[in-house]
Amino acid sequence: MTTDPKPPPHTAWAHLRFSIVGRLLSAPPAQGELKTEIEALSRKTWRHPTTGKPVRFAAKTIERWYYKALRAKRDPVGALRRAVRKDAGCYQALGAAFVQRLLEQYQSHPHWSAKLHVDNLRVQVEEDSSLGPMPGYSTVVRFMRTHGLGKKRRQRGKDRSGMARALARLARCEVRSFEAEYVNGLWHLDFHDCSRTVLTPQGQWIKPVLLGVLDDHSRLICHAQWYWTQTAEDLVHGLSQAFCQWGLPRALMTDNGSAMQAAEFIQGLGRLSIVHDPTLPYSAYQNGKQEAFWGTVEGRLMAMLEEVEELTLSLLNEATCAWVQMEYNRTKHSETHEKPLERFLNGPQASRPSPSSEELRRAFRQDAQRAQRRTDGTVSIEGVRFEIPSRFRHLRRVAVRYARWNLGCVHLVDERTDTLLTPIYPVDKARNAEGKRRVLEPERLSSAPDPQGSRGEMAPLLRKLMTDYAATGVPPAYVPKHSDTKDEEDA
Repeated sequence: MTTDPKPPPHTAWAHLRFSIVGRLLSAPPAQGELKTEIEALSRKTWRHPTTGKPVRFAAKTIERWYYKALRAKRDPVGALRRAVRKDAGCYQALGAAFVQRLLEQYQSHPHWSAKLHVDNLRVQVEEDSSLGPMPGYSTVVRFMRTHGLGKKRRQRGKDRSGMARALARLARCEVRSFEAEYVNGLWHLDFHDCSRTVLTPQGQWIKPVLLGVLDDHSRLICHAQWYWTQTAEDLVHGLSQAFCQWGLPRALMTDNGSAMQAAEFIQGLGRLSIVHDPTLPYSAYQNGKQEAFWGTVEGRLMAMLEEVEELTLSLLNEATCAWVQMEYNRTKHSETHEKPLERFLNGPQASRPSPSSEELRRAFRQDAQRAQRRTDGTVSIEGVRFEIPSRFRHLRRVAVRYARWNLGCVHLVDERTDTLLTPIYPVDKARNAEGKRRVLEPERLSSAPDPQGSRGEMAPLLRKLMTDYAATGVPPAYVPKHSDTKDEEDA
């Protein structure tokens, strides 16, 4: 059986006062009998609204309540509430110099407790009389609470500019929970370090990492898989499986890990028309739904595996898949009050069909510029030489698309239209040693010159210069030594 919550003191006092004078309002006494009725009420005992002890009120007090309620025709109970003190929140007991010193100390040491602040201020008051008398501990604590000067959590790691910007934004902007309106409107993605070590086939104990992909609207776990590392290759491998199972989302929120900043991953999301929403540095609360899922993983899944001594990555993945599909996605969520799987299937959809596995593999690659070596028509990609087809030998620089973990799928690409031109392959020196060579394809020109018709002719520019010089009438600026013809020599 539940009980009604206790009303706040101001409301409790209003209800008590109205219960005392309310009968005078509902049944007004006859003329001349009001004073007698009020004196009768003053002799009665009432229950104190906060302490519960018996209490009496003077006739003058009850009379004041009566006339205040009588004048407030619309809200008599509201008129009987206890008035807020005019100096509430002013803390006149704290001098201006003391408050300034307190604010300066808090700005320098926001991680201190309230008691530590008060103890240090007490020493400063003893040393500096200009700060005035030392106020009570409760007064200082109330002042700090009123102005939001609570103890802040100490940030782990080194002080960096990104951390400073994140803390400044957190202090300046409010934090609010949110939820995507549509299924597949927004996905969350992150890696989680396992709390246990797992034995590798090489005989090493390593903590695996869990890749989790979560739909914001339904809280459905689209994919969860353990890996030895958290590279871009692992990220693309797991995310592509989520796409194949549940379709393409409209947006994806991740942190700023190295895998999430890889060119293959970012450019791949762009080719799939998925908006990438990275969180601010040192602001894990923005991806809070994903962070909350890790607590469930450790509290339920890993707790059920704590007695398994020979835990392998294969067993860990099998157990995780069974737990996610059979329990987590089919259990009513505490916030949505629906099962994630049912909410995903029945909610408003914003998803798109997933491309094939081959198209996904080709999407998650990066574009890069490479200079073509003129001697043999090759380019270098990740330290490996690739041959460029001869029809592209006229290009000084070419655009290539590849993934660092899969150099068996590399393409030339037209950057203007984002069209894949042709696949290119590494140099096969053993095959080239056979001496077989293709005949170079002729270069295509807009108009081919006639080599026979142009033979024996002077260049157009030189012909024009000689004609212009002859038109000036100036004799040649040289004296010939030998004649060009035999007749001129005989003469």
